[in-house]
Parts: sequence; C-alpha cells; structure tokens
Amino acid sequence: MILKRLVKIEKSIEDKLRRQAKRYNKTYPGEMLHVDTKRLPLLKNEKKQQIREYLFVGIDDFSRELYTGIYPDKSQFSAAQFLQNDVLAQCTYTTTCIYSDNGREYQGANEHLFVKTCHSHRINQKFTKPTCPQKNGKAEIVIRTLNCDVHNQQIFNDSKERKLKLKHFINFYNTVKPHKGISGKTPYAFLADYFNHGV
Repeated sequence: MILKRLVKIEKSIEDKLRRQAKRYNKTYPGEMLHVDTKRLPLLKNEKKQQIREYLFVGIDDFSRELYTGIYPDKSQFSAAQFLQNDVLAQCTYTTTCIYSDNGREYQGANEHLFVKTCHSHRINQKFTKPTCPQKNGKAEIVIRTLNCDVHNQQIFNDSKERKLKLKHFINFYNTVKPHKGISGKTPYAFLADYFNHGV
C-alpha cells in the first residue's frame, strides 16, 4: 500500500516536471502568434442543421495577448479576414510568424487567401505535425478557456449578443486577468514592461 502511494507520488512529480520542461515563452512580442479555429455552440432557437459560426483565436506566444473574431465559416476567406481585421489592424507590434494546425483555412498554395495575407505582411508560417493539432497548445488552451468562461455559460439570443460578450471577455483577459506564464501579470502590463524597460 505504502509502495503504491510512493510510486503514485513519484509519477505525479515526474509529470509535473515534464509539463514544466515543455513550457516556454518566445523572446519578443510578435515572434510567434498561435492561431486556431473552433465551431461555436448553437444560438437560441437555432436548429442543429443550421450553419454554425466559428471562433478564430490568435494568441501572442510572448505576452499571451489574445485576439479573437467570430465568422460564418472556417474558410480561407474568414481566416484571412480574421488575420487582417482582428489581429494586424489592432496589434501594435509586428508579427513575424504564425503557428497553426494543418487546417484548410490556414494552409494552401500561393493563391490561398490566408497564405497571401501572410506573404503580403512578411509573416512566416509554421504548422503542427499532421494529426497532432494538440501541439498548438497555447491556442488550444485559450479556446478551452473561452468555451468555459463565455460560450458554455449561456445561450445567446443572437450573434451580436455573443460578439459583445466575447469582446468584454477579451478586454478582461488582456487587461485584468493575471497569467502564471508571464509572472502573474496581465498581457498588457507584460507588454508595457517590455516596451518601457525590457523584460
């Protein structure tokens, strides 16, 4: 009995050390933006057969600053709009690399709209290994957070109400919520420290 307990404690410590070893931060804002897409729950009075909206997220690896957008599909056109309107138009620093899974909204030939948008802004693209989307951990975790704290908390009357609630949460996430991975600071405070003094 005691031996089993010791083995269990030892395994728990090993798992914790393994998780800590995998934790990392990039060295400057915009060095890598993790992006991902998730189909959203039904709105009030929507039927299962109806077309569902999609959530796009982008999270800066260095600061954890979060960008989001809700679009009617997960096409290359929506992905490009998200990047252009919800990330680049609002971001105060240059993004140099985007990291995503191998979804069709993010990957394609040179004429692919998301790829073209990246090229036009001199943004490199990196992808998870095929069939390993969980490797995009920071984006996966933030989607889980958004589902728990926003989308699964209530059934929204319409898309406008859901977008407003999301906007309020993003403001809270970036300016109020402390994050363990950045020394207990908010993303905005962490960025302010970096640009004013260097972290």
